[in-house]
This record gives sequence, C-alpha cells and structure tokens, in this order.
Amino acid sequence: MREQVVCNSTDLKPGEMMKSTFGKQSVLVCRTPDGEYYAFMNQCIHQGAPLDKGMLCGATTESSNPGKYEYCHKGEIIRCPWHGREFDIKNEGRMLANPNKKIPSFKVRVEGEQVIVYK
Repeated sequence: MREQVVCNSTDLKPGEMMKSTFGKQSVLVCRTPDGEYYAFMNQCIHQGAPLDKGMLCGATTESSNPGKYEYCHKGEIIRCPWHGREFDIKNEGRMLANPNKKIPSFKVRVEGEQVIVYK
C-alpha cells in the first residue's frame, strides 16, 4: 500500500479544497462542511482542467427555476473551472449530469493533524 501525508488538517477549513501531490500525481484534497476529508485526481475527466481552480458549491434542486435557484449539498460539489461540470464529493466523485462517470479518487485518513492519502 502506498501512502503519503498531503496536508495538515488545519490547512483546510470545512468547505474548502486545495491542491497537493501524491507521488508525482496532482491531487485535490477536499473537506466537506461536516469536516470529512476526500481526495481526487486534480483533473477534470471532461477536458483535463485543474479542478483546484474550480470551486466547491452546492447542486441546484429540481424545484429551481430560471432566475430562482435553490441549492442542496452545499460544499459537497466540485465545479470544474472550464466548463462547469459538477462532481459529487460524497458520491465517489460522480458527475451530476452523468453518474456513470466519476473522477478517480483516493482513500483518505486523518492521524493526529496529518491528512494521509493512500491507495
């Protein structure tokens, strides 16, 4: 098993994300509003945009209408900076528009103040 410390737990507040590295690979470390950590490949599966340049946000609900939007899953959705593709952090990084596609993910655990990514 390969593992690596990617950041300290204090580097991310709930609802934030940051770029780090796992070996030679760029990874996106996310902390959801409930304090859980997740890690994904830092590259959109659509056209390769660096996801750390995007944002964490919520998803619009089915009751939204043009000009009046309601959101759910606030701070649990990664939005790609180039084309707005959205991925659900808590659903294995699956694309909202096509759940059959997802961002490759990594396992994460926290030991003390260290956030560790492993395969």
